[in-house]
Amino acid sequence: MKRRLLLVSNSTLHGGGYLEHCQQEIQEFFGKQVKRILFVPYALHDRDAYAKTARGKLQSLGYEVDSIHEASDPVEAVRKAQGIFIGGGNTFRLLKTLYDHNLVSEIQKRVLQDGVPYMGSSAGTNVSTVSINTTNDMPIVYPPTLAAIGLVPFNINPHYLDHNPQSKHMGETREQRIQQYHEEPDTPSVLGLREGSMLLVEGDKATLLGSTKARLFSRGKPPTEYEPGSDLSFLLAEGK
Repeated sequence: MKRRLLLVSNSTLHGGGYLEHCQQEIQEFFGKQVKRILFVPYALHDRDAYAKTARGKLQSLGYEVDSIHEASDPVEAVRKAQGIFIGGGNTFRLLKTLYDHNLVSEIQKRVLQDGVPYMGSSAGTNVSTVSINTTNDMPIVYPPTLAAIGLVPFNINPHYLDHNPQSKHMGETREQRIQQYHEEPDTPSVLGLREGSMLLVEGDKATLLGSTKARLFSRGKPPTEYEPGSDLSFLLAEGK
């Protein structure tokens, strides 16, 4: 499989600017062979402003940016893309718009069959997985299905938050919500990516990158912690 993915938990880390905490990984990921990146701003309402932000940052790293919302034919834009970056925002809005423009299967084909590098942050990471069942977002719109692009055979929970024992909040913790998901049958593993962490997938190899640990939830098993640098390739064999 030709897939190359950089799945980032968050685009902005406290104390830094947009994509600043992962800019080195972005440059190593896209490399010098990619000259232009197709940006997908569908997760936010103001697509022009979002594209301007992404374009400014990626241009500073040496890449030209085409925003898919400016294209007359979004499917053709995906077919011509050298690299794809889907940004964060509301996951339901993002997935609905991808389906509205018939882009889900097209992106899947370009990434899995053609080897086009795919980067996602937050909602863009959510839609790269099996489904958006484990997003943190409110369902402000109704996509035709919760099934996502399926570039990996598991789910991810970006912005994963640990329980704060000092908090007086009595609602479910993030861990409890993921465990509720796993009460349903045939649900895949969920990788909780804390802010500052990201997953690099190259073919059948997956490596945890960044500055924070990740927490893995698998149905019927206790959660497991993984340090940056850990080999998580076993997740890519799920469902085989």
